[in-house]
Amino acid sequence: MSFRDPETGKHLVFLTNLFEPSALTIAAIYKNRWQIELFFKWLKQNLAVKHFFGNSINTVKAQIWIAVCAYLLVLITIKHHRLPVSPQIFLHLVETNIFEKITLDQLVANAVLNEENQPTSNQLILL
Repeated sequence: MSFRDPETGKHLVFLTNLFEPSALTIAAIYKNRWQIELFFKWLKQNLAVKHFFGNSINTVKAQIWIAVCAYLLVLITIKHHRLPVSPQIFLHLVETNIFEKITLDQLVANAVLNEENQPTSNQLILL
């Protein structure tokens, strides 16, 4: 089936074994599928969901919602405390210092201070 995109003018060809739907419907299905692929790519990169704990729809939905809620809490905390770190770095700091009795501001300040004291090159210093 072929389809011409009205926005870009590109001629697209889709290979499918569905012969009943129109080319416009098949193009819409592929477009929606791409949005789902982008969502799962973002999910894996930002929420650290590498695999699901179950196969049922409820299990997958619950795990995704929990991960999204945790990510939003991280973003809210970073914004509320005006922390100068990315969400990934903040999550790493919390994971590695989960049992420490220290304020978030001090935790981030210590991490920034340690990062500044590290050598900037990857070259080993022998002498």
